[in-house]
Formats: sequence, structure tokens, C-alpha cells
Amino acid sequence: MGVLGEGINEVIATTWYNAAPMGIHLRDGEYRMHLFRGSHTAMNIERWGWVVANIIHDPVLYVQTAFEDLPKDAFVEEVVDDRLMHRLPDAEAWVAFQAEAERTGSQSFTAHLVPLKEVVVRPQVHPVNRGFASVIEATVHSTRYLKSRDPRLRELIDHHTGLVRRCGGSREREALALLEGYLKGQ
Repeated sequence: MGVLGEGINEVIATTWYNAAPMGIHLRDGEYRMHLFRGSHTAMNIERWGWVVANIIHDPVLYVQTAFEDLPKDAFVEEVVDDRLMHRLPDAEAWVAFQAEAERTGSQSFTAHLVPLKEVVVRPQVHPVNRGFASVIEATVHSTRYLKSRDPRLRELIDHHTGLVRRCGGSREREALALLEGYLKGQ
């Protein structure tokens, strides 16, 4: 398998009718995810024992899935190793994993992932876009900021907002507007 590279891969993870931006860590040939208890993703992984990494280059979808649930008709069903799984229809590629909690704590746990199936739907080239990367960073910081109201996180959000405005295209700016709406609504 080779769709995901060494380091932290930002994907939209799907579980049972659930989608959320997540980092899949690949180090020394081992895949892992760090999950916070109470999230739908964490509950579903503990219950069902699987997750699908959807490789998608849509900044709006990253922001949307960080803050709201998608309707059931936004998912495609796949049977992998006799398990019914859900993925996103617009994924350029996806990797289905078996997932098992290994290091657990009261607030979070680490899931060890074993790849079961990998599919490249549409091979596409995406040049490095600082605006896209900054949408991802601002989204990650925003989910944490809304829980903690840490002023340092707000500074990071503002920094990445400026990069999106300077370096992003129309889809990145649309994602930024959506993110700013979530931040104002909280």
C-alpha cells in the first residue's frame, strides 16, 4: 500500500455515517490515529473497529466536517473483508483500515490501524498550495480554540487566515468564510 506517506496525513476519516478531518500517522511502517473520547469518530472506532481514510482535496469539506455532521446520503457503502464501511463519494483515493485502541487514557486513546484495502479512484496532481494548507491548519486550531479559548490559538488562526487570503484560490477563500462563520457562531 502506498497512498499515505510517512508522517501525519491529513484525511477526512469516515466511520459509521460519520466524517471528520483526522491525522493518520505513518511512522516506521505503522499506522495510528490519536482520538479524543466523546467524539463520534472515537466512539465508532471503539464500537465497529474500522475507519476509512478519504483522500480529498476540497478545503470546504474539511471545514464542514470539522464542525457538522454530513447527511447519510453523503456516504457510499463499501464492503471490505465482510464489513460494511462508509466512505465519501468524492474521494480521489481511500484506504480502509481495521482499527483497535492500543494506548488509552481518560481523555483520549491511540488506535493502531491495519490497512485492509486501498483504492485510487482518480489520480490527480495537486501542486503545493499554501492557502489550502492554511485552511487545514486554521481548522485544526479552531476546533481546539472553541474548547479552550486560548489566545495563542486565536493568533495562529489569524496568521493562517492571512495566508489563505494571500495564497488561496476561490475554494480556499470559500472554506475560510465558512470557518469564520463557525467561529462567530460559537
